[in-house]
Amino acid sequence: MTIEANSKKLLELVDKDAPVDKIATGFKFTEGPIWHPKEKALYFSDMPNDVRRRWSAKEGVQEVRKPANKCNGMTLDAQLNLIVCEHSTSVVVRETAKGERQVIASHYQGKELNSPNDVIVKSDGAIYFSDPTYGRMPVFGEERKQELDFQAIYRIDPKTANLDCLVDDFGQPNGLCFSPNERLLYVNDTANAHIRVFEMKSDGKLGKGRLFAEGIGSGTFEGGLVDGMKCDRNGNVYVTGPHGIWVFAPDSEHLGVIGMPEHSGNLNWGGDGWDELYCTCSTSVYRIKLKASGNRLGYMR
Repeated sequence: MTIEANSKKLLELVDKDAPVDKIATGFKFTEGPIWHPKEKALYFSDMPNDVRRRWSAKEGVQEVRKPANKCNGMTLDAQLNLIVCEHSTSVVVRETAKGERQVIASHYQGKELNSPNDVIVKSDGAIYFSDPTYGRMPVFGEERKQELDFQAIYRIDPKTANLDCLVDDFGQPNGLCFSPNERLLYVNDTANAHIRVFEMKSDGKLGKGRLFAEGIGSGTFEGGLVDGMKCDRNGNVYVTGPHGIWVFAPDSEHLGVIGMPEHSGNLNWGGDGWDELYCTCSTSVYRIKLKASGNRLGYMR
């Protein structure tokens, strides 16, 4: 592994000699990692092969759903229900521990969503997700015409289940994460190779937004893409990009890059202390131990 440190602050988060372990391989393109704290297992999607898989140190890799509607981003709510973004069906679903599948978002103002991509759950139960058009393209979804004429960030109200469009001026919205105090929402835009940050209002809507970081790749797959994104407990932002995981301080200082062996698509915290980063990288899934630990979302508490 290569650590490209722009600041010594990066070495306070990760040891320069920390090994990158390949825990699973042989896939086509992996995405959507989520660590289940009770099962001590990582769920992830292999989109082009239309399979959802599960890895644990005890049982290795298992196939848990096929077809999986080319699912992408996944998370858990506080009750450990699995929240899944599906590309082929253009929906967000909740899968309960009993195996019940509930569609919780499919249309906005009568039109089918583009292809929900990544998703997070706030402490009050509100669900936020990004909706680019990647799932309407070959390989990563089902090729078909777009019904909406914009790409946006949405919120599902925890009490009414209403779907609100929060911001609709993205090229291709992708990864998103909260700051530790949930006063900020970070959203990256793959097409524009940057990250924006928005102030959270008391009603769960988004206030003023600003550019947080830019120049993260070229906006094309060949040059590396800004994609999955997570926050640690101190508010540092980790996002996949060219050569691996880019790390930014809360004040937007680019601390450096944690190198990955393959094109990195997404990442998430796991392990008993939430101090392991699991990174889905094209054909394989990798794990690296950090000195930092993940921002505690509801399912992590």
